[in-house]
Amino acid sequence: MNKLIRRNSIYLLLIAALSLGVILITSLGVIMNPVSAQSNKPTVVLVHGAFAESDSWNGVLTKLIAKGYPTVAAANPLRGVKSDASYVASILKSIEGPIVLVGHSYGGSVITNAVNGNQNVKALVYVAGFAPDTGESAAALSTRYPGSTLGPTLATPVALPDGGKDLYIQQSKFHAQFAADVPIADAKLMASTQRPVTDAALNEASGAPAWKSTPSWFIYGEHDLNIPAAVHAFMAKRANSKKTIAVQGASHVVMISHADAVAKLIEHAATTK
Repeated sequence: MNKLIRRNSIYLLLIAALSLGVILITSLGVIMNPVSAQSNKPTVVLVHGAFAESDSWNGVLTKLIAKGYPTVAAANPLRGVKSDASYVASILKSIEGPIVLVGHSYGGSVITNAVNGNQNVKALVYVAGFAPDTGESAAALSTRYPGSTLGPTLATPVALPDGGKDLYIQQSKFHAQFAADVPIADAKLMASTQRPVTDAALNEASGAPAWKSTPSWFIYGEHDLNIPAAVHAFMAKRANSKKTIAVQGASHVVMISHADAVAKLIEHAATTK
């Protein structure tokens, strides 16, 4: 009898130990799997504009990644609105789950045309970006109100084999025109690594705008010399922006000089139901 009791006791202890082990493993699995905790966050896709490149988002990316957001900084070809939008659209199609689509400057024209019925795109964020309506071009919008001084700062166009022209900002004028609130040493690097945009891209008419069916947010610098503040305010109002921020003293590259404010607005867009 005593042997039977001892066997039953040992059996019960083993069952209890196994149960406790399963509980501990399950708990550790929850604690050690950050992906599951972050699965509800949308992917943020950021599209740079003319005369810039993907690393112009580095400050914003650092803050979003620290908050657990999946991120993609697309390399915008800067060849033409339709072709660039098609390229970005292909990236969007490869992403599962909700997306917040962000565009700077000419990149705003691209995101306006890249959604193309993609139901995963839940929000648009225009960062000193163009939000054209059907038939409008970036060049036409930038001169809708006075204040843009970009034209005189452009270098002699570079002739392309296909007959087109690539546009750059003169390096000596880049800091004052494009990034006045960025340290001059950083602006010199940006001037040297600037990506050219074709003249045709800035003058190409936009298609049907995504902002008419997708909620949008806007942030821009009050001292933007490429796209005047009045143009930004007009586009934001027309798009029924959920939230519009005009950053005092900020230049055209508000995502670099005020990365925190831009990241916070993107988070606001990402968490708004």
